[in-house]
Amino acid sequence: MVQVDQRKLGASGIAVPAMGIGAWSWGEKGMWGYGKEYGRDDIERVYNICVEAGLNFFDTAEVYGQGESERLLGQCFREDQRSIIIASKFAPLPNRFSPHRLLDALDRTLERLGVPQIDLYQIHWPYTFLSVHGLMDALAEAVREGKVRAVGVSNYSADMMRKAYDRLARHDIPLASNQVHYSLLHRKPEANGVLDVCRELNIALIAYSPLEQGLLTGKFRAGDKIAQLPFQRRMQKNFRPAQQQLLEPLLQVMDEVAQAHEKTLGQVALSWLLEKDECIIPIPGAKSASQALENAGAIGWHLTPDEHKYIAQAAEPWLSA
Repeated sequence: MVQVDQRKLGASGIAVPAMGIGAWSWGEKGMWGYGKEYGRDDIERVYNICVEAGLNFFDTAEVYGQGESERLLGQCFREDQRSIIIASKFAPLPNRFSPHRLLDALDRTLERLGVPQIDLYQIHWPYTFLSVHGLMDALAEAVREGKVRAVGVSNYSADMMRKAYDRLARHDIPLASNQVHYSLLHRKPEANGVLDVCRELNIALIAYSPLEQGLLTGKFRAGDKIAQLPFQRRMQKNFRPAQQQLLEPLLQVMDEVAQAHEKTLGQVALSWLLEKDECIIPIPGAKSASQALENAGAIGWHLTPDEHKYIAQAAEPWLSA
């Protein structure tokens, strides 16, 4: 296994690779109805490439593939046996009225993974009838029971992060992370206070969708592939023609930087996040060997400060997107 730069999951004492792998598409039947379906053999190849490259931090959730993502990750781990760091999430859906439902869901997650303990357990969404205090108390109980090493949240605002942090402090447990949407095309964490609070309170910012479903890799640059996408995906803001025109100047800047380093557009997009702050841990998805290899190529090199600033200036239209 290659040794890569490590970053801290806040004050939890857990170190992870500077970049993780998002397993949200593992077990899904295609992606938005588009493209080929990826089976267990594909996922095993992805898993092996990532672990060999030193990217052994995997993020999954109980809702991904209706539990299949957790099952696939667990199977890969048990067959491979090399050390990995596992993060999963509890989905506080509207019919889960009691914090104790979190502990029941955690037991099912551990069963699907086939492990007695996971490294990071997160609240998937803040939209719930349950209070932040109740959820944090349940997470603290999971830590006391030895089933979880560290706890985090996902999609929490700056104010909600502070509430979660303060409640966990009563249990002498740090808030390890907040997982939020963050990329060059979605820079809202810089504008809404989330990144600032992560820095202030020593909380890791786990950045999901850092490649914007392929838009920042140049995959859809010509436009013809967008026309082949299902209607519901084409209707997403960043896939519309006006946004594609707005995106092109940014891609041209990224192209220039990529060529200077002999890297790809996607690797430049990931490197930009990695260079933004030490608390940021991008988790690009990977469901094929080629994607896993390209993600791995974002590690082990650096943008210059001028290049980082150049790209940031080109991405200013998305500061509040």
